[in-house]
Amino acid sequence: MDKNATLNMLNKMCENTLNETLNIKYTDLGEDFLVATMPVDSRVHQPDGILNGGATMALAESVGSPASILAIDREKYSVRGIEFSANHLRSVKSGMVTATATIIHKGKTIHLVEIKIVDDRNRVISLCKITNYILANKK
Repeated sequence: MDKNATLNMLNKMCENTLNETLNIKYTDLGEDFLVATMPVDSRVHQPDGILNGGATMALAESVGSPASILAIDREKYSVRGIEFSANHLRSVKSGMVTATATIIHKGKTIHLVEIKIVDDRNRVISLCKITNYILANKK
């Protein structure tokens, strides 16, 4: 499958999900990374007008799990996130944030994925990690 077809497939899979609600869009991918964006506006703000950490984590999860999905045979395996951590380093009031997921350990049953989220000025706002369990599909 080519890059554009894969991005279209990922975005199509997200219709009627949290990704659609938060306007998360997959924008780029490569052999070892997946990128998505999310606009920062009042829909994802905390009451004090900055990006909610939960929305940031939803964006991170939205690239971290699919990064593993793209690295497995989906006919034989499924991906389940089993641990997630986030360090929020900077606040954002508006604009676009971009999350890049990179698999840093790709074992047979465990993937460790790092997700770096940056603002419009390419400043790191959050650094996240997800551990994905690779589960054999039942026959």
